[in-house]
Amino acid sequence: MTSCQKNKVEINNISKSFEDLLIVDDITLNLNEKEFVTILGPSGSGKSTIFNIISGLMKPDDGNIYIEGEDYTSKTGRVSYMYQKDLLMPWKKIIDNVSLPLVLKGMDKKQARKKVADYFHIFGLDGFEYKYPHQLSGGMKQRAALLRTYMFSEDIILLDEPFGGLDAITKSKMQLWLLDILDKLEASIFFITHDVEEAIFLSDRIYILSERPANVKEEIIIDLPKPRHKDIVTTNKFNDIKKHILDIL
Repeated sequence: MTSCQKNKVEINNISKSFEDLLIVDDITLNLNEKEFVTILGPSGSGKSTIFNIISGLMKPDDGNIYIEGEDYTSKTGRVSYMYQKDLLMPWKKIIDNVSLPLVLKGMDKKQARKKVADYFHIFGLDGFEYKYPHQLSGGMKQRAALLRTYMFSEDIILLDEPFGGLDAITKSKMQLWLLDILDKLEASIFFITHDVEEAIFLSDRIYILSERPANVKEEIIIDLPKPRHKDIVTTNKFNDIKKHILDIL
């Protein structure tokens, strides 16, 4: 991260309760341009609530969300949001699944198909344009889901444990794939996980959350070389970071 990076998202002092239960307690986070930032915390600590607030799906009790300096608190439609489940429509071909955000924004189907077709190679989906979701593996479904997410908003993407439902080998391959495609895109990423190794491997920075009610326990800059390869997880520096995070958690 450099000082000249443009600030894409600012989350300022947000809090959220459901009935009398405080879930998120005075959280402040930020995401810079073309940065990968992970929110790491225990299950049930309020990570998805934070994403729902960033995306405008949920109104905070206190605090504000700013995107490129504009107040987007409780406003939807500005950021992409991908859940753990791929949520592909089984009756639609992959090309129509991924072009759906463009159609919903008013683009005709033919034009939408033409625009998304250019991205199938980048996302490693060549040859799958006219397949149906049931014809794809779990990893390929997640690629298609991420492409659909990217078509909604190309610059700010929220990823909520997108690889959580995959087996260990597929998950490892998908992490490498994600870093590779991000080199080709102009995207800034907020990522949720409770997998410490995944957070370190993918991220430029990590915010570590407490148990519910969530607050930021520490912000960690991941000063590991890029491009990253899987053997980095065996290095002393990687394992020193991992030990530090586990001590905080």
